[in-house]
Amino acid sequence: MSFFEAFGKIKESNLASGAVQKLAAHLRAYIAEHYYLCTPQTLKGLGAMYAADGEFTENIDKTGGYGTAAFAAKAMEIYCK
Repeated sequence: MSFFEAFGKIKESNLASGAVQKLAAHLRAYIAEHYYLCTPQTLKGLGAMYAADGEFTENIDKTGGYGTAAFAAKAMEIYCK
């Protein structure tokens, strides 16, 4: 969950900023290295799940603070464009 702690710390930043986009890229690389091929479409889909108001959202927001899941999802979407 350290990615979401990091997203939480920068969630007031511009979504297109270098720091935010670097974190999205790092998350994608981590998933690809440790779990499965993470294409831009896959990452965008994960972001949508993170912000869908279910357990993902709840747990991510517990880790990074309220709004972290939505922020991370938007950052991931921008990264994938």
